[in-house]
Amino acid sequence: MEKILDIVELIAYEKGLSLDTIKDVVKNSILKVAKECLDAQAHFVIDDSNKDLTLLHVVQVCADDDPRLETDPKNTLALSQAHKSDPTLKPDDLLHYEISLKDMKRGAVNALFKDLEFNIQKSLEDQYFQKYKAMLNTIVSGVVLDVDSEQNTYIEIDGLQAILALKNRIKGESFKVGDSVRAVLKHVRFSKQGLILELSRTTPKFLEALLHLEVPEIADEEIEIMGIARIPGDRAKLALRSHNNQIDPIGATVGVKGVRINAISKELCNESIDCVHYNEIPEMYIANALSPAQIIKIKLSETEEGKKNAQVTLYGDQKSKAIGRNGVNVRLACMLTGFDIDFEVLEPKENAPRVPEKVGLSMLESLFSKKPTSETPNN
Repeated sequence: MEKILDIVELIAYEKGLSLDTIKDVVKNSILKVAKECLDAQAHFVIDDSNKDLTLLHVVQVCADDDPRLETDPKNTLALSQAHKSDPTLKPDDLLHYEISLKDMKRGAVNALFKDLEFNIQKSLEDQYFQKYKAMLNTIVSGVVLDVDSEQNTYIEIDGLQAILALKNRIKGESFKVGDSVRAVLKHVRFSKQGLILELSRTTPKFLEALLHLEVPEIADEEIEIMGIARIPGDRAKLALRSHNNQIDPIGATVGVKGVRINAISKELCNESIDCVHYNEIPEMYIANALSPAQIIKIKLSETEEGKKNAQVTLYGDQKSKAIGRNGVNVRLACMLTGFDIDFEVLEPKENAPRVPEKVGLSMLESLFSKKPTSETPNN
């Protein structure tokens, strides 16, 4: 095993693993093979200065009548035999004999190489596992290697194969071999095939990660994302609030002429993205989430099971706006706020005047009013 540490250093460099990790792999593999194939108890002596690694066979001196001489003859030596070389030896003393790889049988050498290959690959996967576990819910990018018959997309990322399943792909989008793809790292796990990276482009975390990349104020935590609701490829709603009084959270997120939000929408197959102001008052939050509909009143309740409900009162011409096309707007509002929303339509009396839209304190007062009157309808 002369200069074996030179080989260890080369393996560590090529695989991107630490020198100590490769040393441990080599030591454990050789010890395992020595025990299984040679039936020998062994240990190592490492000389870092000369880059030598010596494998020693450990033999225990036993009394001549010790039963271990019969049960474990390879790792024991009778006292009378030991005295032929050293009369000072006593029972339970240990003798060390060097084992050379050259003396190993072909089967032992093959077993050693297989074990080394397996454990180096396992150490490499463990390192990748820790690396990518720390990258969960962040954006990764790679090149498409293959698309199978079930439309699952296989992507190469840093030499590893990741999978973007059909269910995690935005409806209507397709990829071909050689395409560059960005997605959020959803899950990291081991399987019989090795380390598996699961990607997603449909989770709200992907939209959140894109916002952190595109909007500096969000990355700097001056604007906080309080909630995201998505129907992938169709529409999404964001709840935002600013920790800086001089920054409008919606304006900063949308960008000048919509440049920031449009860049994100393009990545999401032109998914429409609505930004609303977050409010700690549930009624105000629900009213914002249902925009562009104008709300008259909101009444909250909760069932014994903890299910939260919101009874929303509005005028008939606002109901279609609140529900949205195919019910998308109200679905997103429910997802964003955590409330099940029901509507009560209030029809104004014929010829009754409609007052201008209320904002600010006037709007807040309207939401909490007990009963709107036909003489002064709240809008």
